[in-house]
Order: sequence, then structure tokens, then C-alpha cells
Amino acid sequence: MCLNYLKYFLLLTTEPSKKTLEEVRATLQIAKLKEEDLQKTIHCLSFGPNVSSADYCLMELDDTLCKHIEAGQSLVIRGDKDEHAVVCSDDKTYSLKIADTSNMLLFLPGCRTPDQLTDTEDSSHVVHAQIWGFCNSYWELRKQRPRLKKLKRLLMENPYEGPALGGQQENTENRYTMQDLLERIQASEEEIRTHLETIHACQIDGYWRVLDFDYEMKLLGHVTQLVDSESWAFNRVPLQTSLDELAPLEPREMIEHCLNCYGKRYTENDEVFYALNEDKVCWGLALMLLHNAVKFNLKEFQEVWQQSVPEGMSTRLDQLKGIALLDRTSRPETICLLRVEDLPEDTVERFNHLFTLREKWTEEDITPYIQDLCGEKQTTGALLTKYARSSMQNGIKVFNSRRPVAT
Repeated sequence: MCLNYLKYFLLLTTEPSKKTLEEVRATLQIAKLKEEDLQKTIHCLSFGPNVSSADYCLMELDDTLCKHIEAGQSLVIRGDKDEHAVVCSDDKTYSLKIADTSNMLLFLPGCRTPDQLTDTEDSSHVVHAQIWGFCNSYWELRKQRPRLKKLKRLLMENPYEGPALGGQQENTENRYTMQDLLERIQASEEEIRTHLETIHACQIDGYWRVLDFDYEMKLLGHVTQLVDSESWAFNRVPLQTSLDELAPLEPREMIEHCLNCYGKRYTENDEVFYALNEDKVCWGLALMLLHNAVKFNLKEFQEVWQQSVPEGMSTRLDQLKGIALLDRTSRPETICLLRVEDLPEDTVERFNHLFTLREKWTEEDITPYIQDLCGEKQTTGALLTKYARSSMQNGIKVFNSRRPVAT
């Protein structure tokens, strides 16, 4: 707390005895301060017993976090031992750094600022206060992107491959509850839950599990084949009939989980239906086609891709932003798998990796792979200006690295 000492006089003393008003006035005279220029309340400070700078830490909070604390909510410090600590509210993540200050910060219980004083006395008077602690630094918080890449990495240690067959025991190692994830992931609970939904994770026996890729595609294949065989409209898939038809093949809860991942639930005349999301289904089936191919002839890929989706759905290349990279310069044109979730989380490392893969990028091609790096009120254009150099190539603006890239 910073106070204007010319208006609010604090007398610091190490002496256990309390200063009288006369002694304070003598100190003012030595300091060449006029009593009439000061507040009438004069604080005389003394150090309490066993006070040290290690007893307390200060944290600077913005208005949002102040209101969060005042409302009775909490802040949590998260991060493994080899990571930088972050502070999390229920829905946001903040970096935590130590900032030094040239002014000594004192902890004074009950100390009031000039605007909090209601001096009713005509003459000056002395208030004695005891210092509980002091420090020359504080924790500075800055909102940051949550560190979520580690979340899928942990869950992929033991992906769910479906129910165990032939009396085999399922691997019970490396499974994580929500509390386990909260202790290890540098993100708020809301951000973690949102990302769990994004990566199609589900709770099985109290543990959060991500589905093995082949198993997830197997579930999606069952659903799309059923839609085609029954000639259902893809936006009107009956839940109960789907469960009854597919239950001999897979657990009912897994079929419903697949419908939740790739569709939207709704009720009509007390019957539950799912409207399959065209973009999500096309995205998933494209991922399956690209997964085991180094490069795919673009024209052939588009033909096979369209044939693999349910009748009535239309495949479009813009559905593949962030998971596939097109090469329009090769002959024939090609497409290959490149998922943004597989790229480095650090901004500098991300750009270095991208420029290792391709020397020059158009803005259209690179944007899906840097969009998630943008902070609040930051654009991909600002990131490109900072981390890349632009030039014109055949009348098209392209971006390359600002520094040599090791290949």
C-alpha cells in the first residue's frame, strides 16, 4: 500500500515504548515538516517480535480477481515441480512471477488510508500500530493461455481401447481422476473440463480416459453405417434405436458418448434424438483416412472422403483446418496430416517447427496453426508481424522465419 507521507505521517521506530505527541512533533521539526500540512491522525509504527521478510508474501490482484476473492472464492497455485507455477481461479489461468520493488512494503493490520479516516478531533493525535511483516517483492499475476497439451499426453499413457475381451484384465495403471488432473495441469477447472470435451475424453469408473484413436473411429464407423443402413436423416438419429441396434457390438455408454462427441442431443415428443454435426463427422472420417498415410493425392483423397461420409453430408476442405496441410505447389497436389495439437505449445518453438516443415507459408495456410497462440485482444496478424518476415511470391504474400532455421 503506497501512501503520500506528506499528507499522512508514519513514524517508524524500533523502540518498544510508545511515542508521545510531543516526541512526534519534535521529529516533525527535525524532518522540516509542517504539522498543518499533514493529516491529524499520525501513525507511530513499531516492529512486532520475531518479524522477518519471510513471514508473508504479497500478491497483486486486478479488479476481477479482487471481486473474485471478496465473493468468497479461492485461487489455487498449480504446476508440477519442474514447471513454472500458475495461479488459477475457477475459469482462468494466470502466470505467477516475482516482481521486486525499491520501496519496502509493510504489513499493518488495521492501518487505514487517509480516505478511510474520519478525523473528528481538532488537534493532532497519535495512533500506535505494530508491523507484522515486511518484504521488498510481490507476486505479479498476468492472464495467460492455459497449458493443456500435457492433459492429453497424460491421458494417452493409458487410452481406453474398449471393453476387455476373453477374460483379460484391463490395464489400471496411469489413470487419472479430476483431482489428479487439477494437481498436475496448469489450468483452471473450467478450462480443463472444456478441453476434456474437445479431445473427446469421458469418465469411466471415476477416471477420465481418452479413447484410443482406432477405437473412436470404430465407434464412429458403427454410427455412420447404421445411419446409412436405416436411411435416417443425419440430423434425426434416434438414441434408443441406435443403442438397441449397436449394443451387441459395443457398450451402450460408448455409443452414446460417440453421439455426444459428433452430434447434438435434443428431445422431440419425449423421444431423444441426435443431430450429427456435419463438420465434426467429416473431420473425424478425414482424420481416419489421413492417419496412416504420409501423403495423399488430393483429388483421390477428396473422392474417397466424400464416399465415406453418410448420405446427405458434404465434405469441404475448410473442415480440415488445423488437422491437414495442403501442398498446392506439388504435381499432383497433395494433402497430409498435420494436427495443431501435435505442435509445440511455446510460441517461439511453434514458429520454429512450422518453418522447419515449410520454408514459406501463406497467411491462409499458417493461420489455423497459430490461432490458438493468440492472447486476449491479440490477432494472428500481430503474431506474424512479431515472429515472421513477409515477402511477395508470385503476387501472393508469404511468411518465412526471421532467423535461420535448423533442418
